[in-house]
Parts: sequence; C-alpha cells; structure tokens
Amino acid sequence: MIRHGGSMDGTEIVAVVLSERWPFSVGEIIMFFNVFILGSAGFVFGWDRAMYSLIAYFVAYKTIDVVVDGLDESKGVWIVSNRAEELGVVILARLGRGVTYLEAKGGYSEEPKQMIYTVVTRLELPKLRTVVREIDPQAFVSVADIHETMGGYFRKRKIH
Repeated sequence: MIRHGGSMDGTEIVAVVLSERWPFSVGEIIMFFNVFILGSAGFVFGWDRAMYSLIAYFVAYKTIDVVVDGLDESKGVWIVSNRAEELGVVILARLGRGVTYLEAKGGYSEEPKQMIYTVVTRLELPKLRTVVREIDPQAFVSVADIHETMGGYFRKRKIH
C-alpha cells in the first residue's frame, strides 16, 4: 500500500509526506515516531514492554523499506578496462543490459582509459562479476546502490 501511495494509519501518511521533503526513508520516519511514542509508553507501562514493541517496530521498519524500495534493488557499476568494448558487447549479450562508454584518463599513469557504466539488479551483479573476470581479470570495478532510475532503457532487453 505504501509503495503505491496508500497508508494504513496516520503516522504512515505523515511519513510519506515527510519522506518527499527529508532525506529519510518512510520506514526511518515511522521508526522515529514509534521510538518517541514507545519511549513515552516505557515511562508509563514499564521498559520491558516498551523494548519488545521497539524490537517489533524495528523489524517492521526494515520490512517497510524493503517493500517501498522493492526487492529489485539496482546497482550502478563503473568498470575501467583495457578491453571495454569487448566487455560491453558481452554484457549486452549475456545480461541484456545496455552500457555507456566514457573516456577517462588514469590519474597515476595519465594513460587514456575507457570506462563502462551500466545499471543492473542486485541479483544480476554476481553474473556481471563473472563476465568481467572472464574477459578482463585486471579490470577495476566499482559498485554503488541506485535508489531510482528514470528514462533510458533500464528494462532488460530480450536476448535473441
């Protein structure tokens, strides 16, 4: 429900609105509210009950973030290789993912380099690592979490 703009209670409505303006996820904002509420309840009803509730809400907060962000978490991958063209062709053929070639220059060697940028799902990352090791074991690979992609052709291409 939260992933598609709905909510189950008042704190979720506030969390969805605040997450658009603040750099915190919906789950983190809900957790903050619940820590405040359950912390206050700890003074009234005792800390043992409040702690069990906090643990339950911590699990819920992590679950909410997985549901809102989805299981198809994307990874941005930069690959610096002397065999970039060959790698790009194989990535397209085996993973069905597009690549972007960038011109680069080694900071230490000052040699011209070619860099590949691609976006894959979390589940495709091991296959990409295997491809890179097969084609160019000396390649430098950097991976970063991608929280959102827009435009372009991120959807997986069908492999013929």
